[in-house]
Amino acid sequence: MNESTKKKTLTYELGKGIIRENPVLCLLLGACPALAVTTGALNALEMGAAATAVLICSNAVISLIRRFIPDTVRIPAFITVIAGFVTIVQLIVKAYMPSIDESLGIYLPLIVVNCIILGRAELFASKKSILPSVADGTGMGIGFTAALLCMGIIRELLGTGGVFGVTLLPDNVYTPIAIFILPAGGFFVFGLLIALSNRLQKGMDTRPKNACSQCPSAKTCIALKEGSVDKC
Repeated sequence: MNESTKKKTLTYELGKGIIRENPVLCLLLGACPALAVTTGALNALEMGAAATAVLICSNAVISLIRRFIPDTVRIPAFITVIAGFVTIVQLIVKAYMPSIDESLGIYLPLIVVNCIILGRAELFASKKSILPSVADGTGMGIGFTAALLCMGIIRELLGTGGVFGVTLLPDNVYTPIAIFILPAGGFFVFGLLIALSNRLQKGMDTRPKNACSQCPSAKTCIALKEGSVDKC
């Protein structure tokens, strides 16, 4: 693989998690923290940053040791690596940023069982070299953070009239809708963002019409025969 191809591959792995394969809005992973901590934009940003740090570090280490992990114990091994980095992040937060530890509460240690992190370890880092794995973890982390931040900004703005604790809509101009900082409001905003993401996905689909039928392998394509691909 030449240098140009490597750069394109890393760029793709870095960018795919932001929109095309956003872990929250497209893959619907990590919905629990997405709904629980996005009552405020700051909480969302803090959770996203913590999860991104764990994603990058765990992907890197799992990629490095993937050849030494027996297949029969790979999941426990992955969880052990992830738990180690979550513990490091939690101890750093407790020591230097106690306010963040208090605001995130139980959801900070629960990063250990976040489906996004274990999923990327199993599906990607355990099969790829370190640079693509780090790029994948960074992209997925950015996508996760962006989704949480969008939810947090919308819910906080509509629910309190402010963002990051700063009042943008005074009481004499806007009456806060308290339901947006409650679970029901979280599900509502979550659904709207998923719909918007799906719309963006359709806009990014640049495949020509009847692309599958024009493919040289169309006659032997099992997916096309089973109807599991879009026939356009």
